[in-house]
Amino acid sequence: MTVLFKNLRTFAYVSVLLLATAVLGIASYLAHQFLPNIRLAFTTYSLVAPSFTIVVLTILLFGSRPWIDALFLLIMAISWLALAAWTSDINGPADCFALGSSRTRTTHGTISSKGFCYESKILEGFSWSIFILLLIFLIFVITLANRSHIMGWPGIWNDDIVDLPWFGQYPGYPGFSDYLSYQGTVGSGSVIQHQLGHSIIIWPGVNGSPPRIEQRPGIVTHSTL
Repeated sequence: MTVLFKNLRTFAYVSVLLLATAVLGIASYLAHQFLPNIRLAFTTYSLVAPSFTIVVLTILLFGSRPWIDALFLLIMAISWLALAAWTSDINGPADCFALGSSRTRTTHGTISSKGFCYESKILEGFSWSIFILLLIFLIFVITLANRSHIMGWPGIWNDDIVDLPWFGQYPGYPGFSDYLSYQGTVGSGSVIQHQLGHSIIIWPGVNGSPPRIEQRPGIVTHSTL
């Protein structure tokens, strides 16, 4: 497996879990204040999005496949985009400090409008942060899986997620240098000296094996392979 990708994936998912837990804590407090009579739809959704994320990421950390990760990353990214946009629409351009000692009505009475404003701003900021993190890692998973497919691992989408290589590594083999740096070597470890008037052909390896190097006289094009 590729240790670098595994460590980065764990770090990214744990970071999202911590942010989602913080959002769930704030949302729980707001739910206690407003449910069931005030801001029902928004407050309920602000509980669902982090709860779903915490459950899914906890399961994915125990094992997954690239296609499963990509699917749930997409679903979670959309859900957090919706929550971030919804919170931004509710907050608007309000200046929390300017609210002073005003009060906001709740199910059980009133709370400080300034405090509620700050909590909503934190909820908004964390939601945007989680959306960006999920989107970036979704792009990484799709990009790395497609690179592995091109490099000779057609079944990578159904293999273990930790077999995905980071940039400059072979699928399933940690520690390999950049793909192009192998253009002068063959699987046995010998070195090919580039002969004048010859073209070097690099055949992608299969199932993570190093590429096969071949030299042919003249200029080789795709049609003459």
